[in-house]
Amino acid sequence: RFIACPQLALTVQRCLQEGARPGPQPVLLECAPGPGILTRTLLNAGVRVVALESNSAFLPNLQSLENSLDGQLKVIYGDFFRLDPMVTGTVKPPAMCSDKLFETMGVAAVPWRADVPVKIFGILPQKKERNTLWRLLFALYECSSIYRYGRVELNIFISEKEYKVLTATPGETRAYQALTVLWQVGCEIQLLHTEPWSSFVTNLKNGGLAVPKSMWLPNDHLCLVRLTPQQNLFTGGLKPTNSATFIFMVKQCLAKPKSRLTDRLNSWSLDNGGKLLRELEIPRDAEARNLYPEDYRRLFEALQNSSMFTETWFHDDVLESIRHIN
Repeated sequence: RFIACPQLALTVQRCLQEGARPGPQPVLLECAPGPGILTRTLLNAGVRVVALESNSAFLPNLQSLENSLDGQLKVIYGDFFRLDPMVTGTVKPPAMCSDKLFETMGVAAVPWRADVPVKIFGILPQKKERNTLWRLLFALYECSSIYRYGRVELNIFISEKEYKVLTATPGETRAYQALTVLWQVGCEIQLLHTEPWSSFVTNLKNGGLAVPKSMWLPNDHLCLVRLTPQQNLFTGGLKPTNSATFIFMVKQCLAKPKSRLTDRLNSWSLDNGGKLLRELEIPRDAEARNLYPEDYRRLFEALQNSSMFTETWFHDDVLESIRHIN
């Protein structure tokens, strides 16, 4: 939960003003507003806010604030990080389905290349941070869940160590991972603000801060990061229908980052892998960790056009990977 920070309030107001365009503005969805400190900042910026709160203890104050305004704030009982649960039967609150949420907000789906329809502000749950990033990533590439409605923009606090992973380059061997490649291909990533852990309700019973340990990456702050889906994400050979294969390909390559790419291609029964790499101007002895995110996209699109490549043998492994993440 967020405590207070004047600098963050100014940052949020500036971000909203910078993103404003003539005409209808995107709906702003605030996740887990708690006591409503950031909610009031957003309202003072003059935007329409939908507050999605999963803790019933905070609802009365938020609803009181809602009743004092003329439609600028809408309060919904629900948990953003429990959207579209993989269950059968009735979904019990605070879990909810994204179609119900967007219907309640009054937001209709728009084409992918249209402007951002919704901006989301929130803090990723620390205990499930990595898993949440993967679930959002699958939804992004498959245009499912919140991304059925267009290029939804995330403005989320994540730990500094995960921010370092998302923005790593091939030279940063320990931080550069499949998650790095896939988020950089899928979104424009912008750091908006860094805030010390002490500004958040993360105290342990002994009075210390419940900061997740990190031995090899800095983790002194939470980072407010903007993730805006790329407008041209699906203009080439990458499509929502084959995106799971792209995700699996990247994960397979970077599972052993020091392995040579030609060896990986040969393990996929692509005997002409060396020729393919030459055509893409990728060195024959390149290791998986040497490729930039855009190189992985080019490699995938080249494989899609290759007469020797078929996705059928990928199918079971791709499905197992998706089930594991969900």
